[in-house]
Amino acid sequence: MQPDVKPGPELSVVVPIFNEAQNLRPLLDRLVPALEGCVQSFEIVFVNDGSRDDSVEILRKAHDRDPRLRLLSFSRNFGKEIAIAAGLDHADGAAVVIMDADLQHPPEMIPAFVEKWREGYQNVYGQRVDRSADTPLRRALTRRFYHIFGRIGETDLPEGAGDFRLLDAQAVAALRTMREHARFSKGLYAWIGFRSVGVPFEVGARAAGQSKFSYRKLVHFALDGIMSFTTAPLRIWTYAGLIVSAFAMAMASFYLLRTLIFGVDVPGYASLMVSLAFFSGVQLVSLGVLGEYVGRIFAEVKRRPLYLIEERIGLDARGDAVSVRRPADAAAPRPDVA
Repeated sequence: MQPDVKPGPELSVVVPIFNEAQNLRPLLDRLVPALEGCVQSFEIVFVNDGSRDDSVEILRKAHDRDPRLRLLSFSRNFGKEIAIAAGLDHADGAAVVIMDADLQHPPEMIPAFVEKWREGYQNVYGQRVDRSADTPLRRALTRRFYHIFGRIGETDLPEGAGDFRLLDAQAVAALRTMREHARFSKGLYAWIGFRSVGVPFEVGARAAGQSKFSYRKLVHFALDGIMSFTTAPLRIWTYAGLIVSAFAMAMASFYLLRTLIFGVDVPGYASLMVSLAFFSGVQLVSLGVLGEYVGRIFAEVKRRPLYLIEERIGLDARGDAVSVRRPADAAAPRPDVA
């Protein structure tokens, strides 16, 4: 006799959070009514990415009032991309919506996503119609990144698409098989394919707080994106080496002919030093690009878990998670790793 399998909700919503205590109540005030109006059943999976404010306590109380609100709490900050992966690992819905907690992703757009999903689309992404909420420098850097990625990337990124999207359970299952640590989720969403469509939306004002993405983190994120989906930077330096070698051969031929015709000429110190500095810089940059790829390979071959789970509220352990116990205290809480 087969055991009864409890059916999952129609829709899961994954919300990564990091110090979002001020935004949680306004988010729930808008998100829960939006979900109740478009689906029969739902769950909201919050992934606490090492918050140091009252986010966890607020969500504990919210779960006591409404068990459809669940919480997955990391042992430390692992980053938003890993938090999204953990949320997808623990979402049981027939479809999953990914959104931010700061209300820049309007919950009122979810019914439009669900409508497209019911039409047969498996990857429904929110498409930003403007970036007025970003600074001019950030808009310029974003445009430059997408231009470069479009030229050298192995997959196409839809214009204005981000993490705000609905994924069918089949698409979620595909993403769960990808366990790389240097994650660029926007590229993964595009890489898996499936029937996709964009839904235009206007970015809302952040309810409270400031963006957690500094320019340094954005640059690192952009490098992860480029190096996860193309080896073009490595090929560029192969071509650069060939060009420099050809230039050096041409210069050698020129100076050989000049010496045969006009005799020995004493080279200038300044030109020699400039040449040495230039070619040394080319070598160091090429080694740096190679080092970025080697560093990512090093992180992957260690095969560490993507994240460590300190606490679950309203969620069961996944079948592929491994529990570890503190040796000094067998009764201590056991974090899960995945």
